[in-house]
Amino acid sequence: MDSVDTSQNNRETRQSDPVTGPSVLAAPEFSLNKDGLDVPTATLTSLRGKVSSHPSTAAVILAGGGGERFGRNGGKQLLDILGKPVLTWSAEAFDAVADVGLIVLVCPADRMDEYCREAIDPYPFVTPVVLAPSGDLRQESSFNGINVVPEDYEFIAIHDGARPLITPDLIDHAIAAVKGNLDADGAVVGFPAIDTLKVVSGNNIIGTPDRSSFWTAQTPQVFRSSIIREAHTTALSEGFVGTDDSSLVERLGGKVLLVQGPRDNLKITVPEDRGPAEAGLRQRLEHRP
Repeated sequence: MDSVDTSQNNRETRQSDPVTGPSVLAAPEFSLNKDGLDVPTATLTSLRGKVSSHPSTAAVILAGGGGERFGRNGGKQLLDILGKPVLTWSAEAFDAVADVGLIVLVCPADRMDEYCREAIDPYPFVTPVVLAPSGDLRQESSFNGINVVPEDYEFIAIHDGARPLITPDLIDHAIAAVKGNLDADGAVVGFPAIDTLKVVSGNNIIGTPDRSSFWTAQTPQVFRSSIIREAHTTALSEGFVGTDDSSLVERLGGKVLLVQGPRDNLKITVPEDRGPAEAGLRQRLEHRP
C-alpha cells in the first residue's frame, strides 16, 4: 500500500490520448436504446487489473460514510458480499480500466490501516492505490481526495465506494464521453426516473411533474481535472454545499453530460440493498468464463 505521497510517480512525459483515438472511444458492446442514447450492454466477464502506458484519469473512491442508515457498526464499506468487501468490488472495477492510473481511496483517517488490511492488501491490484482522509461531509471527502491527485492527470472520476456493481465498461464509457466532447466539462452516470414523482409541501401533494425530464444521478462522475478543482475551491470559499460533485460544476456554468447506466448500479445505503447487490454480483460471477 502506497502512502498519500505520490511524488515518486514521475509522469512529466505523459501525453494525452487524442480525443478521437481508439483508446478513448473503445468500450465493449454498446447499442442504441429507444431514446438514441448509447448504453453499455456487455456483462462483466472478468476483472483483471491493467494500466496503460499513458493513463490520463485518476479515480477518487469515497468510502468515508459511517453507515448510519445501514445500521452496521463500522459502516458498510467493509461489509462482506460474496466473500469480498463492498469497497473491494468497487475498486477492482477501476483497477480493470486501463486509462485509470491512480486510485485514491478516501476513508476515515483513524481506520486507514483497517481499510487497507481488509479491502486492498489481500487483492492483486495493479493500479497504484493511495489514501486520503475523509471529512465530515461527502463534499469534504471528495475535496480531500481530489487534492491528492497529481496535477498531470487530465480527468478525475469520482465514485461512491458503496456502489459495488459498477463495471469497467461503464467507467470507460463515462471517461470517453468527456474525452470525446471537447466542450464538455464532465459526465455523470445516471438512469431515467421510473416512478411517478410528486412535489409536496408538508404532507400535501402540490404537483406532479413530467418525469421524462428527471434522471437519478449515480456515480462515477467524471470531470476535467481543472474544472472540478475550481468547482470545489469555489464552493468552499462561498460556503456552498451540494449533494454531488456535478452540482458544483453546474453552478459555475459548466457543461455536464448524462451517460445512461444500468438500474442495478445501486448504492448500498440500507440493509434492504444487500440482497439486490448480492444477486447482481452473483449473476455476473456465473457468467464469467
